[in-house]
Amino acid sequence: MLADTITRYQKRVDNQLEQVIDAQAVTDPKLIAAIKHGALLGGKRIRPFLVYAIGEMLNIPLEKLDSCAAAIECVHAYSLIHDDLPAMDDDALRRGQPTVHIAFDEATAILAGDALQALAFEILCQPIEDIEPQQNLAMVSALAKASGYSGMCGGQAMDLSATDKQIDLATLTRLHNLKTGALIRCAVELPMIAAQLPQEEQTRLMEFADAIGLAFQVQDDVLDITSSTEELGKPQGSDCDSNKSTYPQLLGLAGAQATATSLIDDALSALTKLPYNSQLIAQFARYIIERRV
Repeated sequence: MLADTITRYQKRVDNQLEQVIDAQAVTDPKLIAAIKHGALLGGKRIRPFLVYAIGEMLNIPLEKLDSCAAAIECVHAYSLIHDDLPAMDDDALRRGQPTVHIAFDEATAILAGDALQALAFEILCQPIEDIEPQQNLAMVSALAKASGYSGMCGGQAMDLSATDKQIDLATLTRLHNLKTGALIRCAVELPMIAAQLPQEEQTRLMEFADAIGLAFQVQDDVLDITSSTEELGKPQGSDCDSNKSTYPQLLGLAGAQATATSLIDDALSALTKLPYNSQLIAQFARYIIERRV
């Protein structure tokens, strides 16, 4: 059930992204090719999955979630393009393919990321049937906060500052709650805005989102050690090679794995307090720490 749904949602958001990118006027063929390379070259589509799965759980039709799913994936794709740059993580491989600055050049990669970030908000500003303008505005605000200084970019800055340094667990947790967790949290928040949930249900879903967002990053740290380059689609051990602070480094491999499991237990506990069929979401939470890529 989970694997089939992941594939269905992947195809749906990929179709949305391809349509939106193909609709752009081609001012520069090289740049549009770089945008496609960064946005359409595979990927787990975790954030769109959450948009669609949470939305369906809340009885929101998928067509009303397409813009949210495409917008958040545009932001994620832009962040990966910029993360891979020589000034950041300096990676040559992403999803088993050359990173955008390797396939094209550094300047084009910067512009491709910039364009995808702008495209995300262009998509999200479009009217959605039966969604009020103030809900649209709330979605734009949520994505902006999750993407910027108080979210992903702030976490990335903390990550760069922590390179070659020893930081404590509380700092590492805050770093990843921003760098990775903010966009995952936003993927849960966007369909909640569409559904106009009561406050108590919002709180429970945010508890779920916070737990799986951090668990996802802890598992990524674990996979950097335990998976191969072929499985990961990027160089194995790159975090260690770059002297990044990671959960296995601070807690040991077994400690990091136990932390991920505990976080998923917290996420599942939050789901039990919601009056919805959350079976698919619970399966996805378990998948986060069972995956190999």
